[in-house]
Amino acid sequence: MAMTPYLDVQNLNKSFGAQVLFRNLSFSIAEGQKVGLIARNGTGKSTLLSILVGMEGRDSGEIIYRNDIRVGYLEQSPVFSPEDSVLDACFNHEGDPEKVLKAKQILTQLHIDDLNQPMGQLSGGQQKRVALANVLITEPDMLILDEPTNHLDLVMIEWLEDFLRRGNKTLLMVTHDRFFLDRVCNLILELDNETIYTYRGNYSYYLNKHQERIDNQRAELARANNLYRKELEWMRRMPQARGHKAKYREDTFYELEAKAKRSIEERQMRLKASNVYIGSKIFESQYVSKSFGGKTILKDFYYNFSRFEKMGIVGNNGTGKTTFVRLLLGEIQPDGGKFDIGETVRFGYFSQEGLKFRDDQRVIDVITEIADYIDLGSGRHMTASQFLQYFLFTPEQQHNYVYKLSGGERRKLYLCTVLMKNPNFLVLDEPTNDLDIQTLQVLEEYLQDFPGCVIVVSHDRYFMDKVVDHLLVFKGEGVVKDFPGNYTQYREWQALQPRDGTGNNKTTAPKKDYHHETRRKMSFKEKQEFERLEKEVNALEAEQKLLEEELCSGKLSVEDLTEKSKRLPCLKKELDEKSMRWLELSEIES
Repeated sequence: MAMTPYLDVQNLNKSFGAQVLFRNLSFSIAEGQKVGLIARNGTGKSTLLSILVGMEGRDSGEIIYRNDIRVGYLEQSPVFSPEDSVLDACFNHEGDPEKVLKAKQILTQLHIDDLNQPMGQLSGGQQKRVALANVLITEPDMLILDEPTNHLDLVMIEWLEDFLRRGNKTLLMVTHDRFFLDRVCNLILELDNETIYTYRGNYSYYLNKHQERIDNQRAELARANNLYRKELEWMRRMPQARGHKAKYREDTFYELEAKAKRSIEERQMRLKASNVYIGSKIFESQYVSKSFGGKTILKDFYYNFSRFEKMGIVGNNGTGKTTFVRLLLGEIQPDGGKFDIGETVRFGYFSQEGLKFRDDQRVIDVITEIADYIDLGSGRHMTASQFLQYFLFTPEQQHNYVYKLSGGERRKLYLCTVLMKNPNFLVLDEPTNDLDIQTLQVLEEYLQDFPGCVIVVSHDRYFMDKVVDHLLVFKGEGVVKDFPGNYTQYREWQALQPRDGTGNNKTTAPKKDYHHETRRKMSFKEKQEFERLEKEVNALEAEQKLLEEELCSGKLSVEDLTEKSKRLPCLKKELDEKSMRWLELSEIES
């Protein structure tokens, strides 16, 4: 059967006042598909059908029918002119004896026997049956039926089942008749939580999969609450005297808090890969040197990496962080010295450029090309589809083509491809770019439990603090500081150091300082930049707080919501960049 798309619905939004019926609803119906739409009362099923046939407006979104297809629509409560006879109400037959005969046959099946009776004399149920006959007689390419079995007796229902099952009819219907759904439909769409879930089978198949989804959501909700509790504990443990940047980190936390409380919508999963084996020898950087165009990146750099170590790499752009990673992975060669890598090490590398996917691949195929399942040890394994679901790709998203993915979804898929290879040493270069907070939480939990080695290069200090226990700080010109702690601890230690560079506290000082740094004074221009940045960071933080309050208020129109949702990640990126530059300047003696 040729699967020609008859109807494609993209990012449909509809609200009545403050009540959102659906948000970014997308689905398609192909030729020959018999689709049942189910949902609780009041969630917008009839509204959706009405929008699809143009009888009701939408806030935004696209509804695309294949050219020239004819659609027959059965309303839930059809209205007729009371003077019209039954036959005239069906269609303008113009005396065509074949059309009249067909109309009579279908009306007889639906127990409408007097074709000359005025419609005003018929009961509501009889009128609905005439409306059904009207739709069936015109033999449209696609049938859209709202509760077609209402007001039909068992014999009529069985006749209608057979009628709709026969041939290559294309059908979208709302019904609460479960046998009807089971016998007629081969695709179920469920409208729930303002979105659509797709089940590629009949009602029995839907029941099984729906229960699995509910069970998973309950488990995920329990995990979400657990994640929130852990996040809260972690936040409370952090020192309060964090100086200028404390507010930024707290704001991030309150945003997380708001999201964690959104019950069922919070869909998170912890991943544990307990079968990873890695030997005691990981890697040793044996006095490595590297320069580019007269610029020193590393100079006689020695470091012995420990088993299960989780290291963060920080520093300004252009100080050599990514170069260091590429040297470690053997992608580029050092000018002097070498990296001695343990035999058991299997690298998984998440780069800034990322994997280039083929647009014509489906999301699930990208992962199954790597492996059909991932071994979690202890006799447990996770299928490719389950693995994607843990990283918040819904079953319907998994069957989408890659070209439909947003930038953030592509990054997330790329991350899944790296993890699916089951490495024992993860090297992640700016992994947090474009990932949403829920995905970041899942990734943070995954990395905290990861029984291998991790190196993270990132400007996201919050993420770093949760994941790493050790830092390499790239200062530029081959200067690398080795600090046993996370980023916030490093900044606090740094704030305690005397400005003249002497009198370091030996108990808190870093273990190794590879090259002596002579402190320089802040220039007049840098002082001006420093003061300007302070004002800009404060203004951006205030804007972020206001934006988040507005997004959570439920009072925004769809247009405002879309616009402000787009602004938030740009604002955060700008805030991160300016905060990082402020921190860089704060390290110079004023």
